[in-house]
Amino acid sequence: MNKDWVLTQESFEALLTWLDSNRDSAGQRYEQIRTRLIKIFACRGCCEPEDLADETINRVTNRLGEIGPTFTGEPALYFFGVANKVFLEYLRRKPTPSLPIATESSEEAEHQSQCLDRCIGRLTPDNRALVLQYYQEDKRAKIENRKQLADRLGIAVNALRIRAHRIRRSLQNCVEECLNEATA
Repeated sequence: MNKDWVLTQESFEALLTWLDSNRDSAGQRYEQIRTRLIKIFACRGCCEPEDLADETINRVTNRLGEIGPTFTGEPALYFFGVANKVFLEYLRRKPTPSLPIATESSEEAEHQSQCLDRCIGRLTPDNRALVLQYYQEDKRAKIENRKQLADRLGIAVNALRIRAHRIRRSLQNCVEECLNEATA
């Protein structure tokens, strides 16, 4: 990707138009895709799933001029394919051998996402709310969000971090079992 490329309002508008001709539907699809990308990266043990999701979206947006006119099929699958490449680059930069779940295709990424959704649904309501709130926001807002969440729960930020890590680990185990069931 061109390191000097910056997401502009114009390129973001082009992305929304590519996702759906209806502006409201396009915005909803964008949010669904971004949320699912964050879940995928979080499940794979990435430290900054929001940043990797944004990187994925930026790469797709940057290539819209090339792929947009001729692309057929579900745009979300294209995002998941790009996410696989972003994830592999992440592993080269920051190896975490026990955490990643490598995939070969966008269909596998979609299956992983479905397994993650199923596993999140199995969490207790409190744990589900905690983990979903914990991974919201970006940069400084993420830090503030986590402080507020810890305050609401009456625990230290480090205790929150540990609790979120344990929930994420249980999600990873659940997703791995789900994926293994599919291949068995």
